[in-house]
Amino acid sequence: MGDNKMLDNFFDVVRRRFNGNNDDDTRETVKCPRCTSLILLERYEELHRVCPNCNYHGRLSSPERIEITFDKDSFCELDANMISCDPIDFPEYPEKQQELRDKTGLHDAIVTGTATLKGIPAVVGIMDSRYMMGSMGSVVGEKIARAFEYATEKHLPVILFTASGGARMQEGIVSLMQMAKTSGAVKLHSEAGGLYITVMTDPTTGGVTASFASLGDIIIAEPKVLIGFAGRRVIESTIRQRLPEDFQLAEFMQEHGFVDMIVDRKRMKNTLAHLLELHGYTAKEA
Repeated sequence: MGDNKMLDNFFDVVRRRFNGNNDDDTRETVKCPRCTSLILLERYEELHRVCPNCNYHGRLSSPERIEITFDKDSFCELDANMISCDPIDFPEYPEKQQELRDKTGLHDAIVTGTATLKGIPAVVGIMDSRYMMGSMGSVVGEKIARAFEYATEKHLPVILFTASGGARMQEGIVSLMQMAKTSGAVKLHSEAGGLYITVMTDPTTGGVTASFASLGDIIIAEPKVLIGFAGRRVIESTIRQRLPEDFQLAEFMQEHGFVDMIVDRKRMKNTLAHLLELHGYTAKEA
């Protein structure tokens, strides 16, 4: 079905060019990575990077995520200027990081802070795949741990949007240690009675999935996003079996109990606010 849609879109473009209708020819298109259909970039952006054909939810930057999810001008960043060192002297790692800082305006692969949803305050974290594919190094782990510590102290819920390729190899064992550190911070927050909601976005993989991303009291995923630990080819070569086509997609993970809810982007803010209300959190007084 997806191939037919792609061919129809392709022939539409060819037909317009042949007939001299060039009004749409200059408009950019993007290909959906799930159904492979071509989508007008303008339309794709209007839908906040959601495929109108298969409902795949594409990647958002942290500023875009903050804008569409939380109350206007309510976000206040924590630990904004924290940057990674080069603990194992990895070649060109400092230069690569500086290049990404200049390009993205980020200091690392996560932004943490406080914000409100319909007036309800929370501590939030948004991973950003533009920065080394959202890989978790020392700064990502430290900022998450500090966010949970702040939430525990202030008796606030935590909402984390995850998007990661896993641990950051450029920091070696230091990056793997962040799995234990973040998990410990989550546990202390939980023992203090705090609510933790994870929202898994595309992709959430590796050490992030194996630690704090899977420890939420409520685990939400966006439709059609990739969630897993190792990649499909690695698993298939290890077990010598062919995996299902939808393996590691959000719907597969929900069916097998790894995800509690799948929520469309347009409903995310209302859903999160409702969950906070159900757990006794209320809007702060003006």
